[in-house]
Amino acid sequence: MDLIDQLKELALRIRKIKDTIQTEEATKNALIMPFIQILGYNVFDPMEVTPELIADIGIKKGEKVDYAILMNDKPTMLFECKKSGSDLSINHASQLLRYFHVKEARFGVLTNGISYQFFTDLEQPNRMDEKPFFEFNILDFKDQHVEELKKFTKSAFNVEQILSTASDLKYTRAIRNVLAEWMLNPSEDFVRIVCAEVHNGKRFTPAIKEQFTQI
Repeated sequence: MDLIDQLKELALRIRKIKDTIQTEEATKNALIMPFIQILGYNVFDPMEVTPELIADIGIKKGEKVDYAILMNDKPTMLFECKKSGSDLSINHASQLLRYFHVKEARFGVLTNGISYQFFTDLEQPNRMDEKPFFEFNILDFKDQHVEELKKFTKSAFNVEQILSTASDLKYTRAIRNVLAEWMLNPSEDFVRIVCAEVHNGKRFTPAIKEQFTQI
């Protein structure tokens, strides 16, 4: 079965059960572990998917990463898991950032079992960025999202290849967010540019500004 078909099947199952999941552990078992398995990793092999990997941070001992995907006995992706329905805030990302700093992994994933936010260190080596470069929503994805997700599967995983496109993905996402915000709350500069393109160079009066802002 192709990756996209497996994801669609998981999405159908999640829609049926997500409202019954009340704890982080249930989220891991019912939502996150099946997702990791779809990516081709054996969740029942601790040498490949290690649960609760110790990540001592300075004087803090016993800090644990929810899941670490290992390749050649080294962690390459860290998963920080939150309960289904939880917001994925910068505070949660900061916890993952601390783990990222003390481990050799190049990718961190923050998830609530529905949304998966992928982080790396584009801005500063060995320090996880505060914003994800890629986000995958199991209940709302398109073909292009699946194509990007494929790069994280066991069979296709290549650090350099992912990093080569991570920067473009990060800024593509940022640009989309800016454009979406402009459509909802257009700035005067944006309205002026659009008006100049479609209004045949007529003067940008207050009346025209109000009309085009509403449009």
